[in-house]
Amino acid sequence: MADEPGGLTAEHPLARALAAHAPTGWQRADAVFAVTVVGDIAQLVYTVGEQAMPVDAPEPVLAIVREHRAIAAGSGAEPWWRMMIALTSAGEIEVAYDYGEEPFPDGQLFVPEAYRADIEAYPREKVPVWLAAYIGHGDRQRRTPQQAAAQARGDRDEQVWAVLAEGEFPPFPQMWARWTTIAAAFVAAKSDWGPRMLPWVGMFEGTARGGSTLHVLPAGRAVLSGGVWNAVTLDAVYNGGAPMPELYGGAPEWVADPVLNPRAASGLLSFCYWWEAGRWYRGQSPPAQECAPAVPGMWTRDTAMKIVAGVLADSQGKAAPDAIRALMSAAEAGRVTREKLVAVFGDDGRFDIDGALYQYSVAGLTSTEPEPMPAEQAISRVRDYITGRQLDTTGYPLSQLTAERFSVGWMVHVPAPEGTPPTTRAIFYVADDGAFEHSSSAIPPAKFIAEFERRFRERHGMSA
Repeated sequence: MADEPGGLTAEHPLARALAAHAPTGWQRADAVFAVTVVGDIAQLVYTVGEQAMPVDAPEPVLAIVREHRAIAAGSGAEPWWRMMIALTSAGEIEVAYDYGEEPFPDGQLFVPEAYRADIEAYPREKVPVWLAAYIGHGDRQRRTPQQAAAQARGDRDEQVWAVLAEGEFPPFPQMWARWTTIAAAFVAAKSDWGPRMLPWVGMFEGTARGGSTLHVLPAGRAVLSGGVWNAVTLDAVYNGGAPMPELYGGAPEWVADPVLNPRAASGLLSFCYWWEAGRWYRGQSPPAQECAPAVPGMWTRDTAMKIVAGVLADSQGKAAPDAIRALMSAAEAGRVTREKLVAVFGDDGRFDIDGALYQYSVAGLTSTEPEPMPAEQAISRVRDYITGRQLDTTGYPLSQLTAERFSVGWMVHVPAPEGTPPTTRAIFYVADDGAFEHSSSAIPPAKFIAEFERRFRERHGMSA
């Protein structure tokens, strides 16, 4: 935003036109005009008492706006793209002009062709990188799975190899744990800022308008990609005609659009790294330190811990460094519990412990040992299983289902009536994590339970 020499005053025809079209009793008018040579967008709101009244800008007002911009362009200056006006009924006026230093808001952005026509009519020495990408990216950073496979084959044939980014970013497992811990801290503090976790995706948008995503794939693979605001390399591409960097040079075929930061779709991706076989690799991306504004502070364990401590301090909380260190260790081991979070943030209601724990949960870093299942729930599941499969319940009345507890779940069955000869009867085993197995009394319960417990421990990474 900027003021403009020789700008508007309360006596300017535009100010008078806004006042002339105002409703009775108005106190203030707030107007935004977005203009190119092929069209304009206007948002005009009058304040009357406590009421805000949006109105359509009349054509006489729009005509004056277009003329005002043309005069500015005729003076030899590059014309603005948006003008913001605040006018009071007392004659006070504030005006600001937007030359595109930051992306235009939704609803005030024209189609690319409009800006191309405007730049042709009013040539500019330089266009902001975001806008230059918007009108000229030409999908050059897109990488569909089909394109990814073809490029990977071509790279192998032409011996184009990825760069081993040794010692730049921390190893993926530590990065993932630190990213998640920072996200959990911001969520706990009920902050709108900071990274966030989705199922197997870390997201970050920084205050400096850079951002990135960290996608996790099966078999220990990951993709880190994003963009630094006004990246020098992209400025050279869009304003200097330089070739687009080969961000995917040497990349495997699984580095494709579904796991790339959304900036790739708008031509604003400035780096892409991928984790494979225990190492980070990149194509023609800049070194990691140049990507720093677009990633959370997960460079070292101490860096991440200081961020968590800072979030606490900003929220008038405090925690011993040992508690934060223990939380980080639990995250790295994939064993975070509610108790670990409470040790850091307390449990007095000031911090969102449930929200923070959810960040770890979707990242796969929580202790997965479940709470004991209630007996009534285990019986309900067995009853639904029997009725759903329409099993024969002759001599096996479901109203008599009972549950007997063992270490990790329940043995559910209908006991044989007293005084009847022994018969083979159905027995169901329900684990606390919901695992369900159908057996019978032909297999001794002690033997079955021993194997059932072993499988439970394996699922949850518990030692024997």
